[in-house]
Amino acid sequence: MKQPFIHLFIFSLSLTLIASTGFSQSPARKNAKTIRLFNGKNLDGWYTYLQKSGRDNDPQKVFSVVNGWIHIGGEEWGCITTEKEYENYKLTVEFKWGGKTYAPRINNARDCGILLHSKGPDGGSQGIWMRSIECQIIEGGTGDFIVVGDSSDAFQLTTTIAKEQTDSSWVYLPGGDTIKMTSDRINWYARDAAWKDTIGFRGAHDIEKPMGEWNRMECIANKGELTVILNGKTVNHAFNVQPRKGRIQIQAEGAEIFFRKVELTPLH
Repeated sequence: MKQPFIHLFIFSLSLTLIASTGFSQSPARKNAKTIRLFNGKNLDGWYTYLQKSGRDNDPQKVFSVVNGWIHIGGEEWGCITTEKEYENYKLTVEFKWGGKTYAPRINNARDCGILLHSKGPDGGSQGIWMRSIECQIIEGGTGDFIVVGDSSDAFQLTTTIAKEQTDSSWVYLPGGDTIKMTSDRINWYARDAAWKDTIGFRGAHDIEKPMGEWNRMECIANKGELTVILNGKTVNHAFNVQPRKGRIQIQAEGAEIFFRKVELTPLH
């Protein structure tokens, strides 16, 4: 089903309401210092976990530091995970896609993601990731939310949605119908109704820049709310998010990607 243009019009009208509620702008904690989760030299403060190789065992160098950037390949699926848990923060990352893709997603949309509030054992979800709330990074769908949980209230979010679905999933719409999710995804507000899981996909209203260009993504997790800002535009928002704190993971999912900045600013 095609997404009516009226939803984009309503979204534009809602920007004033968003600004007035202030959910996308949270004050930094007084005297709080931004924490560089990536120091530009190595992966200190993180550990690796791979589906087949386990923890801190990366024989194919899926995760490395190249030219001062985090380089993530896709030879094996997994993630890097912070050693510490975090709560009430703004996470800022800058990323760009590389050119390489790997089986089983050689010809699929380049895929990655940032998993927030990660809890439980490594590999607790699909034997690969900790259960968490995902801020998706994928061609055409960067800014989607995915509940990577166990279908219980332990991992959940609530948001407002449009009447129609896109790609068989609900679409974020400020002022829309309220829905609680304990699994599945909430698409960012202008995800193309014709999205296909094909490499290089570009939607008509995509905010993510083309492959090879740097993007800035801010994930604001604050007192049970979660907001994603992509290249300066708010693309998704949820509230009543559970859990409210946890580790942070960055995925490897078959596509080469680089991160040159991973910074966390404590809030309140």
